[in-house]
Amino acid sequence: MLRRVCEQHDSPLSRLLMLSSEHLDWPKSDNVEALQMRARHEIVRLERGLVVLEIIVGIAPLLGLVGTIAGMMTVFGKVGHEGLSDARNLAAGIALILNATLMGLLIAIPSVIFWSYYTKKVETLAAEMESLCDEFVRRQYSNHAKSASAQALET
Repeated sequence: MLRRVCEQHDSPLSRLLMLSSEHLDWPKSDNVEALQMRARHEIVRLERGLVVLEIIVGIAPLLGLVGTIAGMMTVFGKVGHEGLSDARNLAAGIALILNATLMGLLIAIPSVIFWSYYTKKVETLAAEMESLCDEFVRRQYSNHAKSASAQALET
């Protein structure tokens, strides 16, 4: 029955339970080791999109800072050349500087929120999978030990 449910619902947990159930004839320590190795692979699969968010979180403020610095260089270059004769040019340059900073922050802040949310979600799923797999393995090997001792008593 477990096999049928796991086959119908493809998920990291179902793949782990299938792996463990397929190796119940192995010693418990070997089964646990195989399960842990596969669990690491499943966690890596869950985290694969988080790398992109993490990069965006790091790069967006830096791109905003580059835009800010480029804008400041342009504005101060013009002020150095032309002086402060036209305040409109100075105000337009400062607006450009602030827009660059704002764009970097508007990209970085939501990215940090989503990255934090999904990172916590993956951690929670990993802890739940570990707990459920541990319980499954303990019960299976406990049942196998009981069956083996019952068969030994019958003979």
